[in-house]
Formats: sequence, structure tokens, C-alpha cells
Amino acid sequence: MTPDAPPQTMVAPVLTSADARDTATYARPEVARVTHVDLDLALDFAAKRVGGTATLDLLTAPGATEVVLDDRGLQISRVTDAGGAELPFTVGQSVEGRGAPLTIAIGTGAERRRIAIQYTAAPGAEALQWLAPEQTAGKAQPFLFSQGQAILNRTWIPTQDSPGIRQTWRARITAPKPLTVVMSGLKQGETEDLGDRRAFTYAMDKPVAPYLIAIAAGDIAFREIGPRTGVWAEPATLAAAHHETADTEKMVVAAEKLYGPYRWGRYDMIVLPPSFPYGGMENPTLTFLTPTFIAGDRSLNGLIAHELAHSWSGNLVTNANWSDSWLNEGVTSYFENRIIEALYGPRRASQEAALSFAEMEGELAKAGPDNPETALHLPDSVAGPDAGLGGVIYDKGAVFMRTVETIVGRPRFDAWLRQWFDNHAFQPATSAMILADMKANLVGNDPALAHRLMLDEWIYQPGLPANAVRPNPAAFAEVDAAAAAYGTGGGVPQAAWAKWTTAERLRFMAKLPRERTAAQLGALDQALGLSNEGNDEVLFAWLQLALANRYEPAVPLAEQFLARVGRRKFVAPLFETLMGEGEWGQPLARRIYATTRPGYHAVTTGTVDKLVLKKD
Repeated sequence: MTPDAPPQTMVAPVLTSADARDTATYARPEVARVTHVDLDLALDFAAKRVGGTATLDLLTAPGATEVVLDDRGLQISRVTDAGGAELPFTVGQSVEGRGAPLTIAIGTGAERRRIAIQYTAAPGAEALQWLAPEQTAGKAQPFLFSQGQAILNRTWIPTQDSPGIRQTWRARITAPKPLTVVMSGLKQGETEDLGDRRAFTYAMDKPVAPYLIAIAAGDIAFREIGPRTGVWAEPATLAAAHHETADTEKMVVAAEKLYGPYRWGRYDMIVLPPSFPYGGMENPTLTFLTPTFIAGDRSLNGLIAHELAHSWSGNLVTNANWSDSWLNEGVTSYFENRIIEALYGPRRASQEAALSFAEMEGELAKAGPDNPETALHLPDSVAGPDAGLGGVIYDKGAVFMRTVETIVGRPRFDAWLRQWFDNHAFQPATSAMILADMKANLVGNDPALAHRLMLDEWIYQPGLPANAVRPNPAAFAEVDAAAAAYGTGGGVPQAAWAKWTTAERLRFMAKLPRERTAAQLGALDQALGLSNEGNDEVLFAWLQLALANRYEPAVPLAEQFLARVGRRKFVAPLFETLMGEGEWGQPLARRIYATTRPGYHAVTTGTVDKLVLKKD
């Protein structure tokens, strides 16, 4: 393949301040950076590999003679320049979890240039999960999906794998019939018929963080929701997926009223097989979703609101490195709650905010008030692509935003946040940048307001600042009273449970005494039907309580759940609970994990291996 001259595409800036430096990449973007990726790849389901050509557009500094990419197990066969001439390349020493530098000699020449890399991803590339037909709902066709965040896309795409080096992209992917390929970009042209294979082309003409390049392929079908929204899923799950996501178009409208236009064209979703390791992944134009959010009553569709909100916070404005993940997740968690309030009212929003606050309190208590990981901006001593605590990055970040909103007033806060998105659209950002923006555009020349907001303490200090806005205790007054009564010997609130929302049920489970006898657990299960619960969030809460009390009747159900679900949020805590139960739980954990591990994505096994396979 001989690359053509590079097209003129939208180029995002790269930040050069010290706090924007990304230690998880080998790239030196100040010398030579990738601005566009063009993929021409074939999916090989038999070998569980993907390979072909990646053509990269580069922007180089005067005198630059090489470009450094991130490589994690790629098998490079050839690199050429725009004229087809061979370019020398070397792969440096690999570091576990980070991969190796791929250094390509590009000579001297024009500021803009193009190179082509012929390669194959190694078998077992960690971003990709290849599922056998029996691991899917339809049981007839294999399935593939990718998960690139934080730094896994370097296992299947040779590029500069850093959120601060935004890139446009285009991809032509071939797959065997009858599989359909979807990606996190807009479809280009008609599907090509190649005999026993088909080719699908997608493009993203706006610069995105490279971890947002995503692919899925399998026996999937599409159903429209609104003029710019729809959902993909396996045919067997499409009806349930469509029902659960039916409010998505309304969510897009609500989000736009809050913080400005949706800038990505379409907002589609795909409900993946249950081995997907996250609740959702905000891949632009195509959010990836776990089937565990399908509860039948849309009570867990806050997940959709969260991933949609990422279209502004995370995708539009992205943390320049992983020290500032809260800029993506904390701002998004706040935005999610505002969407929920707009669609479903303040009661549901306040309850979900209260659950989030409790998650944060639990994380802070477990970590300790002086733990540097409890600061929003992670210091260099603990920073890394997988560092940080969820209760801090998501929940403390949301509480920070809610606190600022409360102090300055919602209209003023909303105007500020919208201008933040508008003025930094398609660009990377840092904690220092949002702090400076708040001081300039919210605080101004008001020292009293600056004192009340405590902005620096929120971002750079561990623990919870004294001005944190706490949830309204009325949000769960009835539930908390019922849990307290039960804990002091009262009966199971069976009638109340029947009318409670999912948030109220989760609050009740969280407030139960942590030590229960087998008889008490049996009575609770019988009264509330917990073992037959169809809502995976509630079922998970029940299994956590049961296993922590060594409740034998729950073990078969836990085995079934861990074999069915690959979502790390559920899988890792359950194995951690079992491992914490000594001679009772540890053999169970090891036996179950030996069976279920092959069905999990590398994101999940990367966490659970450390829990279950650790040396005593």
C-alpha cells in the first residue's frame, strides 16, 4: 500500500505544561505527533487476530527525524513512507503494562507527512475479546469487541496512545459473513460485498483521544429510537435493549438544554455480551453497554445518562493524562445526575446523588483521610493509567461540582460549565486549567467567594473538604428508618420493599447490619425474593452480604452470577469478599475463578488475578 498525501484534518493542540505530561506513553509529541489514523484491517476469528495496515498522518517539528509510537505486542512487518520507500524502525524494551516504544526513522522533510505500518496484533491482544458462539446470546456466531481505555488500544493499533494526543481516524474493516462490524465513528458509504466476507468503513472527523477508537463485530441488529439515536444488540436481546434505552433521545435533548449542542452527529449504543468489563464505555457515536443494566423498568438507565454526558465531559474535553481522570468521570457523574433530574425529577436525582455520596464516604474511610489517592488530582507518587479510586474520581468529583453549583448558584454555574465545554471543545485539559478557569470565570475579584469555594483544597488535597454539600437526609428517610428498625429486631419491610425504587432498595441493602446469621439471611431472602432478583445491582448487593456471612445457600447463585457476568464492578468485589473469608471463602474463590476466568475480559482479569491468584 502506498499512502497518498495526508489530508487536511482538524488538528487538536497538544499541551506542553509539566502537569499535562503523560508518563504512560512513549510518544514525544513535541517532536512528532500523530494527527490522523487510517486503518485497513481484517478480522480473523479463527486465529483471534486482527491485522493489516495503519497509515498515520504526522505533524513534526523542524528538524525532526523520527516518530515514537506506543507498541504493546504488535508484530510489525514493514513501515513505508508516502512514496513507498522502506523506513527503518526499532522496538525498544518492553515494560509490563506499558509496552514498548516503536521508533520509526522518518528522515527530514515536510512538516506534514504520512507513513504506513503493516502489522498484526498479537494473539491475546488485551484490548480485544473474542467470544465463541456459546458465549453469546444467539449461540450461533462468534463476537468481538474492544475496550481501549486506559492504554489498551496500543495492543491493536500502532499510534501514540495518550489521551492528550487527539487524533481523527478512518477504518475499513473486513469480517466474515454474516457478521456485522460497528465502530465509534459514522458509517461511510455502503457495505462492500467481497464474497465470503464484507467490508465496513467508518470515520471520525473530529480529533478524539485514541482510547476512544472502538470496534465490535458479531450477529447484531439495529433498532431506531429517535432521529439521531438507536441501539444495536444481538437479535435475542434487541427488544429488551430497545425498551431499556427508549428514553435516550429525550436524554440528548435534556443534555443539550443544559450544556450546549451535541456535536457528534449520531448517538447510538450497542448492548454487548455480558463479558464486557464495564458498565458502559463512552465511545463517540456508539456507547458500549453491559447487559446488566437491563432491569426491565429503566431504573438503571442512569448508565446511559452517564455515557451520554461523556459526549461533553471526557470526549469533547478530555483529561490530558490519567492524573486528572476526575475531569472526565467526576464532571460526567455530576452531569449525569442533572440529566436524570431533568427527565425523572428531583426525587430520583437526589436519591442517586445520595447513593453516590455514600460510595464516596466508604471509599474515603477505607483509604484513610490522608491517602494521596483521595485527592482529585493524583500526585506523581500514585499517578498512572489505572490509578485512582472510583469513589474519588467519580463520586468526589461529582460532589465537588455539586458543591460549587450550590455555593455560586445553579444559573451561574451552568453558564460557566457550558463555556468550559465550548472554549475547550475537542481539546485536552488539566486540573490546573479548570481551576484557573473557575477562578477567572466564577470567582473573579471576590475573595469571600474564593474562601467559601476552597477550590485548591478540593483538587489537590486528600480527604473531603469541610464545605462539601451533603445529600438531603429526606431522600432516604423512610428507607433508613426501615433499615434501622430491622437492625434492632424489627421485621423485614416486605410491603415497603415492593413499592420501593431500585435506589431505595440499594440503600436498604447498604444500611443493613453487616453481620447476619444464616437464619436471618434466609428470612430476608424469603421475604424479599432476593435470590430471584432480576435487577443485577440488587442481586449483587445481596450476594455481597450473603457471602460475607458465609451463607452457604447463596454459593450456587454466586457461581451462576460470576459465570454469567464479566462486569468488573461486580466480579472483583465478590471475589474479594470470598478471599476475605479465609478457609471458607478462599477455596471457593479459586475454584470458581478457575472456571469463569476464561470468559472475562483482560480488564477484569487484570484486577481479579491480583485478588485470587496472589501468593499467600
